[in-house]
Amino acid sequence: MFFAQEGFTYRNFLMDMIAIFAFVLWFWLLIVIYGDIFRRHDISGWGKALWVIALVLFSYLGILAYVITQGRSMAERNAQRAQQARDELRSIVGFSVADEITKLDQLKRSGSITEVEYDRLRAKLI
Repeated sequence: MFFAQEGFTYRNFLMDMIAIFAFVLWFWLLIVIYGDIFRRHDISGWGKALWVIALVLFSYLGILAYVITQGRSMAERNAQRAQQARDELRSIVGFSVADEITKLDQLKRSGSITEVEYDRLRAKLI
């Protein structure tokens, strides 16, 4: 029996929620993958065009194929972009390791942090 003939039931509601979740997940993955494709510098324009055509024609299979074949490198590129953004922010804000070590020394002398915390934070900075 079709779900529409049953009226409003818990099963219909659950199936609608699963369908909405699947659509949102598919759309989110599509946006992430398109963003990754167009930010890449290691493939040519033709390679990007082929991936776009594959994603348009075979949406679910294309997404699955891209995640399987490019998942690890996609994660590495995201980590590199995040590190680059942090470095740019630190250069704009004026972050300096020497300044931070001086602040840590002051905190240790005032007794705000222990020797163990000082060593851990200093190792993280260096």
